[in-house]
Amino acid sequence: MRVKIYQINGDRDNDRNKFMKLKDGQSPDPSAYDEVFDAEIEENNLEAIYTRFNTEQHPLFRGHSLSVSDVVVMDGKAHYCQPFGFKEVPFDESKAHKPDNLMRVVYVEPNKPPYVAEIEHTLKGEQRAVKGLIEAVYPYDDDNVCFVCNEEGKLIGMEGNRTVNLGNTIIAGPFFVCGLTSDDFRGLTDEEVTKYMDAFKEPEQISQAEVEADMGITIITGI
Repeated sequence: MRVKIYQINGDRDNDRNKFMKLKDGQSPDPSAYDEVFDAEIEENNLEAIYTRFNTEQHPLFRGHSLSVSDVVVMDGKAHYCQPFGFKEVPFDESKAHKPDNLMRVVYVEPNKPPYVAEIEHTLKGEQRAVKGLIEAVYPYDDDNVCFVCNEEGKLIGMEGNRTVNLGNTIIAGPFFVCGLTSDDFRGLTDEEVTKYMDAFKEPEQISQAEVEADMGITIITGI
């Protein structure tokens, strides 16, 4: 399910509503909010989303733990987080803010279909997206993009995700596809999005033994 989360930015919180209960007849001011999440998740109800974003969270999440005054948008409806439960509210998302440094990518997780997402184009944001140090893997047939994954994904036992370069390379853990300039990453074009959404549309079943073999590890037992 596609879910968006908005949180109040203290610099624009003129009415001091951050972490405050919504009063009867009151509606949140979208212009005070920042978009801090927009991605596909398995959770499909508000209580499960609340639990997720107070425990495990998500590698594309840019905010603090889900709290009172946050707004969750799902199925086209906005829900204000109250001290107990959620309240459906009007919320014009076009008036909310988002960072200027977001980069459009195709995001790919193990055992899931890919989806288009925006990640923070900073080293910290890119590392968060892959859950660790970043490594760029370059497709043999495309000089304009790369696959950014966790440099230590195989070493730390991350789950096999997709095979690339004619099946000769396994990527473990989540990764994203982004474009390349002469010296940096960039967001994808529409054409590139279409190409890589199609290329990774089918999740692959990759065993841990295959992941270990791809990094050249041999495990010997019985000694």
